[in-house]
Amino acid sequence: MKKKVLAILLGAVMVLSLAACGGGGDQGGDSKDNTKQEAEGGQDEGGSQSSDGGYHFEVIVKSFQSTYWQAAVQGIDQACEELGVTANANGPANESDIADQVQMINDVIEKKPDGIGLAACDTNSVLDSLTKAAEAGIPVVCFDTGVDDAPEGSVYATVATDNEAAGACAAENMFPVIEDKVKAATTDAKVRIGEVNQDATALNIQQRGNGFIAKMIELCNGVDKKVAVVGNEFYVNAAEGTVSEAEAEVIIEVGVPAQTTVDLASTEAQKIMAKEDTIAIFGSNQTTAEGVITANQTLNKLSTDPEKGIIGAGFDAGTPQKEAIMNGQFIGSVTQSPLMMGYECIQTLNKIAKGESVSDIPMDGYWYDTENMEDDNIAPNLYD
Repeated sequence: MKKKVLAILLGAVMVLSLAACGGGGDQGGDSKDNTKQEAEGGQDEGGSQSSDGGYHFEVIVKSFQSTYWQAAVQGIDQACEELGVTANANGPANESDIADQVQMINDVIEKKPDGIGLAACDTNSVLDSLTKAAEAGIPVVCFDTGVDDAPEGSVYATVATDNEAAGACAAENMFPVIEDKVKAATTDAKVRIGEVNQDATALNIQQRGNGFIAKMIELCNGVDKKVAVVGNEFYVNAAEGTVSEAEAEVIIEVGVPAQTTVDLASTEAQKIMAKEDTIAIFGSNQTTAEGVITANQTLNKLSTDPEKGIIGAGFDAGTPQKEAIMNGQFIGSVTQSPLMMGYECIQTLNKIAKGESVSDIPMDGYWYDTENMEDDNIAPNLYD
């Protein structure tokens, strides 16, 4: 199988032998070369400089339900220890609890910290809060997920994976395994490729899902096969270069659960995997990848051999996904580094507080499988 490593603008210095992973480009809106206009200390106890001269930051993550976000908090803690600053990390119970996260952001604005780190559950829902932060003179650094339409001057930088390229990486590594099946497809004997995305609202998930779809369409078109995209309306409407389902030889079906849980993601995966023409499926983050694995406990259809079953691939890490790769259910996955994103978020907030210029930090992502999981630039990113 053709192995590709996604290397997207190495944007961070390695810390404790951890390889940078992710990417983000201009996802954070108006965030280039900003400095905090009032960097001096002496603020009130609500969130200001601590008594030892360090700064205090508030960080809002998407949730604490997965080991992904626990790894991000480890990076936050690591940076705080190195810099002599403090940070309080919080987040809703579930990534679907959008209103709870917005309330948390508004609450920390009232504390007047030296800066806010934000991984937005829903990028549109945080716009008013970002305006409030800007009006209060509190800089925001987005991490993991950028906010494209952020109010001017509110987001100083974004630390995130290049999610479009990361989704494409999964397609590039999956396609060689299913290529013969795709080439044999006809309008009378179609083949189906599934994708499960946890939502259609968070920018990083949108980009990752669309990146996979766009690359898969390109690769199928390259072997003279027409593609239809069906399922979730957002991803159907965003896809380009498609034809009607009747005209297509290849169907890409996109499922999105009603809430961000493994069980509901499993339900979406089962709907796709139960169809006789399904040849492959991709779970675009830890929750949905684990949903695919859970669905297979009932269906027992995943395989690394396209002649024996459905080819599976995932995203992020975690014990279930790593075990799925080792036991032949997944051909591989794409990993990010949530630890390094949390780390670089605090480093960037500290620079802003000191009055230094900052810019977006695009992070790398890597394809991993049984052959490279122990490599020095892969293993540190494969959290449990």
